[in-house]
Amino acid sequence: MHDEPSGASETLDAETLIHRHQRGVWRYLRMLGCDDATADDLTQETFLRVLRRDDFVQHNDSATAGYLRRTAYNLLVSRHRKLGRVQTTGEPELLDETWDRWAGKDLTGDAAVEALQQCFQKLTERAQIALRMRFDSSASRVEIGEALGITDHGARNLMQRAKQQLRNCVEEKLQLNNEP
Repeated sequence: MHDEPSGASETLDAETLIHRHQRGVWRYLRMLGCDDATADDLTQETFLRVLRRDDFVQHNDSATAGYLRRTAYNLLVSRHRKLGRVQTTGEPELLDETWDRWAGKDLTGDAAVEALQQCFQKLTERAQIALRMRFDSSASRVEIGEALGITDHGARNLMQRAKQQLRNCVEEKLQLNNEP
């Protein structure tokens, strides 16, 4: 992670700007509901749009990250309009608040992803299987229940408990990372 310059503007070359912020923009777009390919395209377009601006100034990493997220959000909204899709996406200010709560001072979101991976490993094997089936394979509760030898209601309860354990564990780890 890079320290933020104290009030001074900083000139970044394109490679450094992209290296510092690309993963954060991509993860933000995924948080907004983009699939991998759309997030890839919009992340690239975000940087092209910003780098083509003659008046873009890097004040500090936090301000730049916010500007890039807003640009990505606007490109996503434009894409939905162009494709005639109606998709409700929260207000940008609320999305930024959610992102900041999730990623904290980590511009890329790497700490949150690492925390999630560590916490996932702490779940029981059955809970891991259930969540993988649900989120990797889009399996139904009935399919998950059959695979684990439980009812669909049992699968639902197992996944609810597992998600709550993950949420608590990740929040705890991120809180520890964000403390001064």
